[in-house]
Amino acid sequence: MQSFLITIVVPMVVTFIITLVIGKFLIPFLTKLKVGNTEREELESHQVKNGTPSMGGIMFLAAIVVVSAFYIKDYPLVLPIALTTFLFGLIGFIDDYLKTIKRKSDGLLAWQKFLLQAVVTTGFCLYLIFFTDNNLTILLPFSGEYVDIGWLPVPLLYFAVLGTVNGVNFTDGLDGLASSVTIVVAGFFTFASMHLVGGIEPVTAAVIGGLMGFLVYNVYPAKIFMGDTGSLALGGFVAASAYVLHMPIFILIVGLIYLVEVLSVIIQVGYFKITHGKRVFRMAPIHHHFELGGWSETKVVYIFTIVTIILCTVGYAAVL
Repeated sequence: MQSFLITIVVPMVVTFIITLVIGKFLIPFLTKLKVGNTEREELESHQVKNGTPSMGGIMFLAAIVVVSAFYIKDYPLVLPIALTTFLFGLIGFIDDYLKTIKRKSDGLLAWQKFLLQAVVTTGFCLYLIFFTDNNLTILLPFSGEYVDIGWLPVPLLYFAVLGTVNGVNFTDGLDGLASSVTIVVAGFFTFASMHLVGGIEPVTAAVIGGLMGFLVYNVYPAKIFMGDTGSLALGGFVAASAYVLHMPIFILIVGLIYLVEVLSVIIQVGYFKITHGKRVFRMAPIHHHFELGGWSETKVVYIFTIVTIILCTVGYAAVL
């Protein structure tokens, strides 16, 4: 009971409070700087959001990193997760800064963003191999067995990390969507770590607390958006947590929403080019497809979150 209080309740509550406090100062500051978001013209219902401050991921990212730092000595596996989360968030911050402060509409160029993400992924991979006892074995769902597939885990890691990071990035398109879905996923990793004695509960609990604090400002109608600062950081967190626990396959289960979001974009762009203008979805990422089909923004968030809760329940059953 004492361990549960120290490793889960305390980081969750402290991160929640820190995020709330930062938000009180950050939102007015960003509003004065006119660090506003620009919505796509096709989404008429979103036009009222133009000018809403972005870069809100700073709030929970700072809180997560600060709180996690106090646990690294006793829980060393918190370090690679917290550091990966921070570094991906830093990439997002640079992108947001260029777009909102420097007024460069494209922010980081695609190759620049990919290169930086690959560098961080390489650092994470090397840290796991050389500074932990993680040998990149993979836990198979519903079996309890860890398998060694030789050298394949290395390229798989790049694919999984980069795919997850960009999947979360695409999920961040509606008020509270990425936050709500990732709170559930972070909850899954918290319970999985407790069951597997993985030792990462402080950082997963901190993410839950930080996102709960952020939702106070980000729930519909949002007062602030997380921007790439937040979405890339969360993608890094999900991928890093999965690998530290030997659970990359589980991303396909608990992070199915992220996968569907990124696949909808790939399918839409590919089909558009092949057919010279035709579309599979009304709009991609897929949450906008449902919006244009008549679902309210809050309904999309509720349904996607409920689906994630179900998927995480299945995922946890696959761990037992």
